[in-house]
Amino acid sequence: MTQTIDREAPSRSPQARVDDWLRQFESALAARDVAAAAGLFAVDSFWRDLVAFTWNLKTVEGREGVADLLSACLDGTDPSGFRTTETPTEADGVTEAWLEFETATGRGKGHLRLTDEGAWTLLTSLRELKGFEEPQRERRPKGVHHGAIEGRRSWAEERELETKELGRDRQPYVVVIGGGQGGIALGARLRQLGVPALVLERHDRPGDSWRKRYKSLCLHDPVWYDHLPYLPFPENWPVFAPKDKIADWLEMYTRVMDVPYWTRSEVKSASYDENTAQWTVTVDRDGETVVLTPKQLVFATGMSGKPNIPSFPGMDDFEGEQHHSSQHPGPDAYTGKKVVVVGSNNSAHDICAALWEHDADVTMVQRSSTHIVKSDSLMEFGLGDLYSERAVAAGMTTDKADMVFASLPYRIMHQFQIPVYAKIKEHDADFYERLEKAGFRHDWGDDESGLFMKYLRRGSGYYIDVGAAELVADGKIKLVQGQVDHLVADGVVLADGTKLEADLVVYATGYGSMNGWVADLAGQEMADRVGKCWGLGSATTKDPGPWEGEQRNMWKPTQQPGLWFHGGNLHQSRHYSLYLALQLKARYEGVPTEVYGLQEVHHLS
Repeated sequence: MTQTIDREAPSRSPQARVDDWLRQFESALAARDVAAAAGLFAVDSFWRDLVAFTWNLKTVEGREGVADLLSACLDGTDPSGFRTTETPTEADGVTEAWLEFETATGRGKGHLRLTDEGAWTLLTSLRELKGFEEPQRERRPKGVHHGAIEGRRSWAEERELETKELGRDRQPYVVVIGGGQGGIALGARLRQLGVPALVLERHDRPGDSWRKRYKSLCLHDPVWYDHLPYLPFPENWPVFAPKDKIADWLEMYTRVMDVPYWTRSEVKSASYDENTAQWTVTVDRDGETVVLTPKQLVFATGMSGKPNIPSFPGMDDFEGEQHHSSQHPGPDAYTGKKVVVVGSNNSAHDICAALWEHDADVTMVQRSSTHIVKSDSLMEFGLGDLYSERAVAAGMTTDKADMVFASLPYRIMHQFQIPVYAKIKEHDADFYERLEKAGFRHDWGDDESGLFMKYLRRGSGYYIDVGAAELVADGKIKLVQGQVDHLVADGVVLADGTKLEADLVVYATGYGSMNGWVADLAGQEMADRVGKCWGLGSATTKDPGPWEGEQRNMWKPTQQPGLWFHGGNLHQSRHYSLYLALQLKARYEGVPTEVYGLQEVHHLS
């Protein structure tokens, strides 16, 4: 029969309340009483599972959703051993607890929010596979075989032999296309898990995806938010790292973490054989054609990796220079030149500011409203409790901060973000008044939830201000509103007839869905089979419904067997690379991985 959590007397401690809920939950699971387990959840509740139960990234809602998940997954998962890992806390009628548990195949961590009605939110995440634990701490490798060994090879010789054979005499199980931060983080995870993998990068060196961008580029996220797996930045690392410093770190990290990594390697095509469940990946490796045959193929080309290059009438007639923001070399050559930057998000602002600093005459064309948040305010109100020096001093670790963030289901995350941006709006009221007086069209997102929800829903439409917006507010960067109609020999003409003279036009027009890379390399049919990447289905601007509950296609199985996507910012590359790596490891070792709730395709691009 359906079981609900007993109403507790106010004097019951948070620990007692959580222990009682866990006891009832585990008893119901052991008895395979799905109705009883579901009855322990509130009517409006959310269970977010990262691989542990579903071999997927999946959020279910309400008792009906919980029951459906358990009906499909409970026997195969066989969960047990639910216990708290620290003393639960209580505030505003919500008890929060950190958990550990086990399944038939792995060990997991979780987070519970409990109200008088039952579980409000539950996060479960797989952290390691039984029998395939990473060689860390007490399991770390010795690094040397003591004793006399005839024909002994040194560590360097072993690595040289592996490098020589991988991709030729020995095929990788996983090929990762894209050697930026995402590919490198995933490559490090797979290396530690003992999965034969190969990361392919078309540039000359690891880190070139940062190194070759415009010279003023730097991280807008703080250092505490940006650590890579296993090897955090040192404690004297700058809060906002310049691009070249990040590039050098990625290059060093690749070597130190022994990531199998090919540079100057461009994928020309990829095809999948349904009969052999194997890919054929053709690679131009520094002029040599190499054919790889992995079982799993990961596109780690970045969720902002496929440039949206517009096609305006008259582009061929323009006599000046024009390029996408991803190809912008920096401001040095444009001193005294007239520059038109089409766009008003992060790249547009950064490029405009650098050009202004080098005495270019810069005009920004704003085509739609943009959300602006000052960096200091974002740090203080948006990130400070989880990713800051004060958070570290309060005992917050990177992993715990990631789990706190992951514990908030996307369906209700905006409710937590709206008050943050209401504070920022009040704190920086004078700044926003000046910006709007300058004619800048500003918004706070469709529901006033600000930057993070815009990023998660559409990956665009915002700028973290590190100075450029002040230049716009002061009129030092010229601002015009409108749509580009066409180009002429010496400039850009807007839809209202306004002509902007230009020696250079920069198209800061953003990026397309990652499945565009699939279309280029494996064909449009396969790209359509997997559908659009990124977005939640929130039915807000540029994020059409229906509701997905998780990021479309990211870090989880897709409708194309053996095809995966990995990307996002450094935080996401760090956190979600673990779950993707565990899914790949399980398949490599033959662990059963029945997927619950495989994402349907609603949008092709």
